[in-house]
Amino acid sequence: MENASQKKSRKWRERIAFALGNLGHSAFYGALSTYFIVFVTSGMFDGVEKSIANKLIGLITGLVVIIRLAEVLVDPVIGNVVDNTQTKWGKFKPWQVIGSVVSSILLVVIFTGIFGLAKTNWILFAILFVIIFITLDVFYSFCDVAYWGMVPAISEDSKERGVLTSFGSFTGSIGWNGLTIIVVPVTTFFTFLATGKHEQGPQGWLAFAIIIAILAILSALAVASGTTEKTNVLREAANEKTTIKDVFLGIIHNDQMLWISLAYLMYSIAYVATNGVLFYLFKFVLGKPNEFWIAGIIATVVGFFTAPLYPILNKFIPRKTLFAIGQLSMIVSYLLFIFGRSNLVLIIIGLVLFNFTFAQLVTVLSLTDSIEYGQLKNGNRNEAVTLAVRPMLDKISGAFSNGIVGTIALLAGMTGSATAKDMTPQNIHTFELLAFYLPLALAILSLLIFVFKVKITEKEHAKIVEELQTKLASGEASATEPELSKVVTTELLAPADGSFMKLSEVLDENNRPLSGTGFAIKPQNGHVYAPFDGTVKFTFSTKHTLGIISDDGLEAIIHVGLGTVNLRGEGFVSHYQDGQKVKAGQLLIEFDQDLIKKAGYSDVVVTFFTQPKRIESLGQLCGETVAHNDKVLEVSHK
Repeated sequence: MENASQKKSRKWRERIAFALGNLGHSAFYGALSTYFIVFVTSGMFDGVEKSIANKLIGLITGLVVIIRLAEVLVDPVIGNVVDNTQTKWGKFKPWQVIGSVVSSILLVVIFTGIFGLAKTNWILFAILFVIIFITLDVFYSFCDVAYWGMVPAISEDSKERGVLTSFGSFTGSIGWNGLTIIVVPVTTFFTFLATGKHEQGPQGWLAFAIIIAILAILSALAVASGTTEKTNVLREAANEKTTIKDVFLGIIHNDQMLWISLAYLMYSIAYVATNGVLFYLFKFVLGKPNEFWIAGIIATVVGFFTAPLYPILNKFIPRKTLFAIGQLSMIVSYLLFIFGRSNLVLIIIGLVLFNFTFAQLVTVLSLTDSIEYGQLKNGNRNEAVTLAVRPMLDKISGAFSNGIVGTIALLAGMTGSATAKDMTPQNIHTFELLAFYLPLALAILSLLIFVFKVKITEKEHAKIVEELQTKLASGEASATEPELSKVVTTELLAPADGSFMKLSEVLDENNRPLSGTGFAIKPQNGHVYAPFDGTVKFTFSTKHTLGIISDDGLEAIIHVGLGTVNLRGEGFVSHYQDGQKVKAGQLLIEFDQDLIKKAGYSDVVVTFFTQPKRIESLGQLCGETVAHNDKVLEVSHK
């Protein structure tokens, strides 16, 4: 048995190992999604006749867009393969290593220009490129799905899963933005070693790809060797894969999810495309490619402060306002890029404003809140659909931004050995239209959609949750469990230690007794336990309410506190996954009683039966004071 010190040490090793995984993983994605197109337009076809080179650049740009969009359709299949993998190392770690090794090797191959094949047989090159790029993208997706799928396998504690995700996101930001810092020095240095020229040649790009490939493989090995999969907590529902059809139907049937997704897509295309053309801005417009590292430093520093700043600001500023502030900063940055394109100081100010955005965080939280909105409106939670939306939008925006970057390079003449001296006013104008005016329009659209069409604010979501809870308690809304043909009896254990109360004894915020069928407990401590053997069906995004169904079909919700929806999950820690089977008496939730009371809310633990018409009788077995292993009720139900 591990002692406390050993457990803490192991936990930190796993956190660091997991975080290192996304360092190389994100660097690989950045190299593939941003700098591969730069290499294609500038170095891949060095020595190839210009007319043929431009045709190949256009072909590859179009193919990359098509392949990346098709990847959206393939992801559910990949997820199913990963989920059904069974090895002594687990289901995720093998794909982490295999996906990383294969995709890294193929990344190096395409950065060789498929060993210069375009110079001798461009038709064969085009055919092989399609095969290699698709294979690379598929194995990268295996690595991606396996990496983020490991979070619930490493820990069943929702707070720890949040820590792992935060660590991974932080190192991912370093991996992504770090490329901007090193790409020019690396490509220039290795080109100079090979040719004696201070430029970004094919030799330098190949060295860059090799470095990224090695980093990606080492990062995958760090995850594989430094983490342990705990497969016993993986939810059974994970076997039911979400299809693209499910995702689109879920979005269509939930108007708030639709508007949130559309606003984020507009933002994401603008953000990723602009990141892709910043190199062209420094090289062809400013004529200072060697100072491109500044963009990476700014993105890293600003990102380092905005992520931890968000929860602090959100305590005083609504997230819709924070989204608007970020979008307005982005809009101002484009104006600085447009009118101050030849002034490095204005460009630097623009880069600071461009990266000062909370769009990703706001989108994730708003999409999560749309789950309860959809459940109230349509009777369906669609959690899996909601979780799949943002990754899908990221892939779509990545595909379109790749197309934008490649098109800019072709139409603005920023290909091959061209330099800033070769740029005409028409080239610069073309560059501005696609690199800044188009993303500016998308940023404005994103702002307008979010401000005028997205209605799920924190206050509105609290109202939705309260209304949904009322409907669940009254039996107007429930899970779609089949009615039993005979009466069965379920014994309930107390879900908390404390004083047993009838619902009529519990007064809501308006001083009215709670209605519905169930009971309540005034808790002695901040622990909530499973009242019977069953399955956790859902958890509200605010973490204070969960739905659970017994093995014999009794459906209930456990609600911690009155008014606690306004805490937005603060002070609550879940020890299960939705879809997980649990045993009676198993710890489900920890909550901070002092925090709840300090906020002015009641910490009473309420249990409602959500299908009261199916209940034949309630037989009380308890006294005034109960412990979580005490039997409190016998419920006869159909």
